[in-house]
Amino acid sequence: WVGLFGFHEIRSTAGTVAGILEIAAFGVLLGLAVLVYDPQRAGRPGDPAPARPARLPALAAAAISFLTVVAAVVFGVSVATASSGQAVPATAGGTVMLRTATIGGVSVLTNSSGRTLYSFAPDTSSSSACYGTCAAYWPPVIGNPVAGQGVTVSKIATIARTDGTIQVTYAGHPLYTYVGDTAPGQASGNDINLNGGFWHEVPAAG
Repeated sequence: WVGLFGFHEIRSTAGTVAGILEIAAFGVLLGLAVLVYDPQRAGRPGDPAPARPARLPALAAAAISFLTVVAAVVFGVSVATASSGQAVPATAGGTVMLRTATIGGVSVLTNSSGRTLYSFAPDTSSSSACYGTCAAYWPPVIGNPVAGQGVTVSKIATIARTDGTIQVTYAGHPLYTYVGDTAPGQASGNDINLNGGFWHEVPAAG
């Protein structure tokens, strides 16, 4: 999902709950501001502030209701939009063509679209440790692998994920793309520590 300022966002369950709590807190804080308002004190002689109209609490209550409803509607739309887009992996299934490309002077593994493929340090050759929010940021490569030019066929294999889908592996590494790469030839996920471990681009040599 692309947010208001062009950032790619993925909303998790925890993030959704946090958003609801923020809206609730917003309403409570504004409500407290109305409750502590003392119209009698506002009109006392000697007060530095000018007297405010007695109708302020009613106006503030209306403003609280309006702003809270608006915030809830905007948040609901953002969640619905995010939910409709975040579950689609980079490779939904079918045939997966593995290729090679030179990125930053290194020959690395890519998918058929030229997107860099990554390995996750906590993984093993038979299991993936990336699920939930992790898999939203690092979509696993799912499908039946086919070797393109420069790819060693004997290094290609597959593993079963917990949801029953088949993930492609290379040289014993389950493969992933990265949502931070927005075009072929990028490797912004290389050598970074995210979602519980280090990520590395997969060299074509294995």
